[in-house]
Amino acid sequence: MKIQKTIGAAVMSLAVVGLMSGASASALTGSISDTGPKSYNKIKSTTVKKLKVTNTNNLGVNNANQQSATTGDATVKLNTTGGDATTGAAMNDNATDVSATVDNSAGVGSLSGVFDGSGDNTAAIETTGPKSYNKIEVKDITKVKVTNTNNISVNNTNQQSATSGDATVKLNTTGGNATSGDASNTNSTTVSFDVTN
Repeated sequence: MKIQKTIGAAVMSLAVVGLMSGASASALTGSISDTGPKSYNKIKSTTVKKLKVTNTNNLGVNNANQQSATTGDATVKLNTTGGDATTGAAMNDNATDVSATVDNSAGVGSLSGVFDGSGDNTAAIETTGPKSYNKIEVKDITKVKVTNTNNISVNNTNQQSATSGDATVKLNTTGGNATSGDASNTNSTTVSFDVTN
């Protein structure tokens, strides 16, 4: 075979390889044979896979609670016989429960097929002439860049005031009991974040 035809065969082989290297798990199957002396024979496949994943998660909780409870005044006065003076209870109760789950791991995992190798390479250069240049080159390049940015903030402000009223028994010939109610505050805050990258 003449040198001219040899160059044509090499170019055709490169064209076939170029089409196949664009797909995942492709194989290099080009072949060159029966070339003349001092011929240049090369089969080359380059597969480049790039994956860039950027996850930005902004999780914020801002909870503000302000409560006020006041019982009224109970007064018994200026009576010949006074009864009991009792105020009710003043109470505040606050409960906050926040739960958030962020999972970014499935994004890269679902693309695992993209990273498959080039498969079985069966390229061959055979029966070339004396002093010929023969080369089979396969490159499989995978570049992965994953950037996870997680911003988590919690701002919880609780302000409560509970005041029981005055219970007064005075200026009575016979006075009863003076009892004021209980004043209490209760606050419960639970925050849970679960972030998986």
